[in-house]
Formats: sequence, structure tokens, C-alpha cells
Amino acid sequence: MKIFDAHVHIFPEKIAAKASVNIGKFYDLHMDFDGTVDSLINLYSKVGVSKCLVQSVATTPAQVQSINNFISKSVSEHPDMFVGFCSLHPLMSREEIRDEIDRAISLGLKGIKLHPDFQDFKIDDRKAYDIYEAAEGRLPILFHTGDYRYDRSSPKRLANALKDFPKLIAIAAHFGAWSEWAEGKHYLADNPNVYVDTSSSLYALSPETALDYIKAFTPDRVMFGTDYPMWSVVDELKHMEAIDLSDEDREKVMYNTACKLLGVEDN
Repeated sequence: MKIFDAHVHIFPEKIAAKASVNIGKFYDLHMDFDGTVDSLINLYSKVGVSKCLVQSVATTPAQVQSINNFISKSVSEHPDMFVGFCSLHPLMSREEIRDEIDRAISLGLKGIKLHPDFQDFKIDDRKAYDIYEAAEGRLPILFHTGDYRYDRSSPKRLANALKDFPKLIAIAAHFGAWSEWAEGKHYLADNPNVYVDTSSSLYALSPETALDYIKAFTPDRVMFGTDYPMWSVVDELKHMEAIDLSDEDREKVMYNTACKLLGVEDN
């Protein structure tokens, strides 16, 4: 079965180790991998992952262009394997946001990654609405969603924002609400424009609960993801194998849904 990891973080080699450690500190988790492209490809080629959605997060507006250049360069060097999302920041001006989205599209990037907790904004803050307005009908947005310690990225806030942008396609990471998974299902599962990935979730959910969430969002809106370098793809694949899915639904979650959403040709 083909595998598409729809949630992967990569970093330039000179800062990768530090970036991975800092993410681990934020979540109080040990990071087994360094977040470099070479480490990712070495690991994923061994286990048969054929495609990855790669992205990173700009914690200041000044980082946006350099991050997007790095993601674009990485995609161009591995075009058969990588699909890239750009980064934006809510403190950018409306003109800067629109210009960078235009540039990202010209670079072949397929969406936008936002992390409300790292970037210090609430999903339904008006200061983020310039991004949603510019992205609506053009690019999907992958949101980090959920965290019991904070309110910025709650699924309720995402649901609020989507009421104001009914054509915006949102990918709510971590089954819609990391560490608050039931809230994700409650607020987001009925919205056909909300997709989710399985990243940073399967370690904490029973196979039966994971199956319940997949059914709630439907396999047409669920994508396998690992949150590399946070988790091992080997372990995540074992978690997926324990979920009682039909072959057709498993193929959707593991590969087909991501390809369809992102307009990626199957090769």
C-alpha cells in the first residue's frame, strides 16, 4: 500500500537539531530525530513512504520568506516525494500576505501552515483574517489544532473562523484537537471543508477511538501523518495497522485523500 505522510516538519541542516530540541521542550517530549531532509529521506525510503507534506513555522514575519525558500528548494530537489506548504504570519500586512501567497503559488507550494501556539495568535483573531481572506478559494491551511494548556488553537475557535470563511479549506492537525480530541470531533467533524490528519494522536488513542474519529470525519477527509521529527513513522504505521479499516478506507487515509486534496498526481 502506498503511503503519504501528510504532516512532516523539516529544517535547514544548520538549525535542525536545535529546532527539534525546542519543539520537544515545548511539548515535554523526547525527539528521536533531527528534522533534517537527509534523515527523513533515509528513514522513509526504508519503510516505503512515497510522499510527504513538508512544512515549517515562522515565529516572526521576518522568517517567512527564508522558510518558504527552504521548503521550495527542498521540494524542487525531491519533486517525486515532497509536497510543500508555505508559512505565513498574522503580523504581516495584508499586502505582504497576498504577495507571499502569490509567490508561494509560483514556487509550486500547495498550501499554508499556521501554528497559533507558536505564533501567538488565536485562530479566530481578526489579525489572522487577512490570511484566511487571501487563502480562501486558493490554498488550504494546515492549522495546528488543540492543546489542553492553551486556548489559542482550540477547535471551537477554528469553527468560529470557518463560519466567516465558508469556502476556506482547513486541515485541522492531530484529529482536530491535540490532547482534546473529543472537542475536535464535536466542533469540526460535520464541516465538509475540514480535513484532519492522524499526527501526534495515535500514541494516545485506542484503535477503537481512532476508528470512531475516522468514521466521524470520514476517510475522505482523514490523512495519515506522523509529525516527524516528533514521532517514528515505523511506530505510527504500527498504530495504523491496529485500526480496523476496510482496504478501501485504509487506502484513502494512507494515500488517496492527501493526493486528491493537494492535487498530487499518483506516480
